[in-house]
Amino acid sequence: MKKILLGLALVAGTFSFAQKTSTNTASSSPVRFGLKAGLNISTVSNMDANSKAGFYGGAFANIPVAQDFSVQPEVLYSGMGAKDKSNSSNKLNLDYIAVPVMFQYNALPNLYLEAGPQFGFLISAKAKNNSGSVDVKDNLKTFDFGLGLGAGYYFTQNIGVNVRYVAGLTDIAKNRIGGDSSKNGVFQVGLAYKF
Repeated sequence: MKKILLGLALVAGTFSFAQKTSTNTASSSPVRFGLKAGLNISTVSNMDANSKAGFYGGAFANIPVAQDFSVQPEVLYSGMGAKDKSNSSNKLNLDYIAVPVMFQYNALPNLYLEAGPQFGFLISAKAKNNSGSVDVKDNLKTFDFGLGLGAGYYFTQNIGVNVRYVAGLTDIAKNRIGGDSSKNGVFQVGLAYKF
């Protein structure tokens, strides 16, 4: 619970700092809100598994803090996990509420580069095979911290595409005794729409 409150406090602080900065900077643009969605290709390290396709989607606020820099906090649903190499019907399905806070640099008027932390909150975890699915959430940590790196391009003032890779830094297994840590990794590609 403390980690959830810390993540929400960081996002709220970013909002208040960025809004104060943007109102004091005459050259900055107004705060813009939007929606984004797309494809996740996720893996879990140190598992004998292939990548798994999933979906992500949610909302964001783009907050200018200088002429070429902005902060973009997001709240996303993110479907992640992995597939068994020997039997693709065996899957680990992990559902997260992800809260990335991306720091963006406008390299060109329509092209931006971004990097920043991501706070993930596990809402569901199921191991699925031919005979059904089993809830494995109690075996996994409910908080996942990662770092994201990406880029995006806006074709118009409102519509754009984005790509991002988020590398998990937290061992997602709870109560591990020996062995290598298992960390999330996800490549995302999708569309964004600014209001």
